[in-house]
This record gives sequence, structure tokens and C-alpha cells, in this order.
Amino acid sequence: MTWRPPKEPSEPRRLGASLDRITSSLGAPTATALHTIFERWPDIVGPSIAAHARPLTLRRGALTIATDQPGWATQLTYLEHDLKRRIDEVAGPGEVIRVKVVVRPK
Repeated sequence: MTWRPPKEPSEPRRLGASLDRITSSLGAPTATALHTIFERWPDIVGPSIAAHARPLTLRRGALTIATDQPGWATQLTYLEHDLKRRIDEVAGPGEVIRVKVVVRPK
């Protein structure tokens, strides 16, 4: 079998769109959602929470957040619904299904 170019030339695609297509085909969050959540974290949670908590991972809809103190872990656990709603507003709906909070001092 010989390789042949496509019949019609394809249009250039933005890298983010290509990454989003690949990651969603693997069942992972979109690259755009990951970037938005990690880069805009202080905008999502506010400066006081961002000073004590940071996102660690987003896998299969589960966002793991690290806090520097147990009290902040408790607070974020109670705020899970609000966090998911705010992330939906900023990164798109359904990217975060649940939140897991762990204590990891800086």
C-alpha cells in the first residue's frame, strides 16, 4: 500500500484544538480546561483560598486540590459544590465532577 496525500488539503488547526481532540478521545480533560483551571486558579477560588490551596491533578473528572493546613482542607470540602459551579463557569461544564482535598504543606 502506498501513502497518498489527502484529496483536499486540510486547513491548519490551532494546537489547543488538536490537543483537546486527542485528550478527549482518551477520556481525559481537555487541554484548554486544564490550562484554565491551573492558570486561573486564583480567579476561580479567590486570593485568600489560592494562598493556601492549589490544584494538583485532574483525572477522570476528579480534581485533587492540595492545601497547606487541615482547616483549609475542611473548608474546601464544604465548598465542593461552589467550587464545581465556579469551575464550570470558567473552564466549561462537566470538566470537574468531584473534588478531592489533600493536606500537603508547602
